[in-house]
Amino acid sequence: MRGQVALIAVVAALGAGCSGSGDASQATPSTEAAESPVLPGARSPQGDVIPDLVVDRIVDGDTVKVTIEGEQVSVRLIGIDTPETVKPNTDVECFGPEASAFADRQLTGQPVILELDESQGRFDRYDRLLAYVWRVTPDGDLVLFNEETVAGGFARERQYGDEPYSWRSTLMQAEEDAREAGRGLWAACSSRP
Repeated sequence: MRGQVALIAVVAALGAGCSGSGDASQATPSTEAAESPVLPGARSPQGDVIPDLVVDRIVDGDTVKVTIEGEQVSVRLIGIDTPETVKPNTDVECFGPEASAFADRQLTGQPVILELDESQGRFDRYDRLLAYVWRVTPDGDLVLFNEETVAGGFARERQYGDEPYSWRSTLMQAEEDAREAGRGLWAACSSRP
């Protein structure tokens, strides 16, 4: 508990005054690519951010580990749900290994920015920091990894709780496009929920 209290203070200090000004309702992802669809540019974080981080490792397709102020933190990606691969007493689900491998290829060792969302709180019931993960590409562009994962068919859009999250319409559109195009889990797991 003491570590979480310290982390809350760090997150609050790092996030204070570091907000973006993107428009979550901008254009939707292309349906043209296979593994990593081309996503529209000119997006940026809308909420408070924690910049200059590197992903230490992947837990699964929707949870990663980063180090913030010397403390390794589990980060649960807002708005997505990937098939299970590491949940205790649960079988590995269809397309779970592919979702985890995609996250590993795209994020491990890569620079990221975390965007916080006031509507979702800071931590989930497992004490994971709740955030959107923005990949920083080699040319300095930002890619919303949460959207990229859904658009590629590696995750479903999912809202936890009653309060809609900021990027919900974007992720819902990405899911619709992936489902219609038969990407990823939408083709591989068509007989499963």
